[in-house]
Amino acid sequence: MSLPVDLPSSEARRAAGWMSGAIVSFSTMAVAGRAVSFELDTFELMLYRSLVGIAVVVAVAGFAGKLGSIRARRMGLHLVRNVFHFSGQNLWFFAITAIPLAQVFALEFTSPVWVALFAPLVLGERLTRTRLIAALLGFAGILIVARPGVVSIGPGQVAAALAALGFAGSALFTRRLTRTENVVSILFWLTVIQIFLGLFCAGIDAEIAWPSAMSWPWLVLIGVAGLSAHYCLTTALSLAPASVVMPMDFLRLPVIALVGWIIYSEPLDPWILAGGAVILGANWLNVRPRSVTNR
Repeated sequence: MSLPVDLPSSEARRAAGWMSGAIVSFSTMAVAGRAVSFELDTFELMLYRSLVGIAVVVAVAGFAGKLGSIRARRMGLHLVRNVFHFSGQNLWFFAITAIPLAQVFALEFTSPVWVALFAPLVLGERLTRTRLIAALLGFAGILIVARPGVVSIGPGQVAAALAALGFAGSALFTRRLTRTENVVSILFWLTVIQIFLGLFCAGIDAEIAWPSAMSWPWLVLIGVAGLSAHYCLTTALSLAPASVVMPMDFLRLPVIALVGWIIYSEPLDPWILAGGAVILGANWLNVRPRSVTNR
């Protein structure tokens, strides 16, 4: 059986461009999430974020004349994808309030390793030698940043690590959905399904807090940034395999380290810079053009 042709360099560059938008959006969401975390729990945050999101999706899709492209197909896959994402996102919102942002992102970046390992099972993609080396190199960079055994492990670290599993599952099933479903439909069902998940989880104690006037602008920003992140990520995944796209997300680490340093005075640890350099090397190795298709 012949092996699939490697990803063209032009496609890799386009995917990298969309992932840059995702990086900015995810970083914005982290800052906004911290701003409302003292008033809302993570389930309430996810509920209001999804309510904002559905309004934005319907408005933008209607303006673009794409509401007709929304189809109720492959709902089982939509549900599985959103359970993974909802779980990962709740854990992530908890983690950003418990530990430094750079540490959250570093632990979260085990997600591409899980994607690379499970993509052959879920997507039927090849785990090539080059991609495996890139994943291992990226993971080595994460260890340099996180320094397990030196930095104490607590609930925040555990939540960030488990969030990575949730995001990996979300990425894998997003890739499967992009084979037959359009981006508007994927984003529509993302918001609708997560409204019901958020309503159930937030209301399980029969109490759902109403946001204050000061929190609503942050919630709108979270909703818009979340949709923007998923649009960029979904588009990138439609252009390139998950095992190629997800390691690009490593670039969020040096970006969020600077954000934490500037806004929250979190120390800019030189280990973060060293680990970030290793991670950038892994990205270059993973996306550079290759002439031999079976590496």
